[in-house]
Amino acid sequence: METNLPSLFEKGISIGFICVPSPCQTLRLGNGIFVLRSMFVLRKFVNTFSVYQLMIIALLAALGIAIKTVIVPLVHMVTGPLFIPGGAVAGGIYMMFLVLAVSLTGKVGAASLCGFVQAILVLITGMGGHHGALTIVSYTLTGLAIDLLMVIMRRHRGCCRLCCFFGGMAANLTGTLIVNAAFFALPAIPLMLVLCSAALSGGIGGLMAAAIAQMLRKITVNNKR
Repeated sequence: METNLPSLFEKGISIGFICVPSPCQTLRLGNGIFVLRSMFVLRKFVNTFSVYQLMIIALLAALGIAIKTVIVPLVHMVTGPLFIPGGAVAGGIYMMFLVLAVSLTGKVGAASLCGFVQAILVLITGMGGHHGALTIVSYTLTGLAIDLLMVIMRRHRGCCRLCCFFGGMAANLTGTLIVNAAFFALPAIPLMLVLCSAALSGGIGGLMAAAIAQMLRKITVNNKR
């Protein structure tokens, strides 16, 4: 009697009333459980935000991707001949929207959620630089960098220029490091120069976010009066 090993590997075997799953079936089951747990955790996390806050995060995510598609090509015209990654210089402008997500909602986790929504938009539309699965990692981690900074700074939630400045800096540095590790692999000295420009650009974007948030708060207060 011949035994088809690939068939056993994929379908498993039955011994009496006991069905022994194959390694493939076990792997699929494990992946299914992991996906379900991830969806449960994500749903529980999203439920901590109000509908109004989720609308703000979604709007900021869409604006960030739209701005990126316009700004990055213009910056590449200047940084391309200098062999400087354009995202490091232009990053502060669209990282501003991640800082705004924390500042306008006042919640840690808003930047990570905004970055995740941006990644989904990029995967669906192809706008803003499509890098496959790395897109979700890079966009989400930039937001996570802001949230971790706000946790370290304790009571700060994008409430002042200081935390917004460092928030934008942390996000742009994180994004630049991820892109460099994945695509450019620059030597030490050029990498330091790129990181300095990324830190400056991110900090300026954070200050812009602080100014916009302050202006929006004034408008809200005046409308209430």
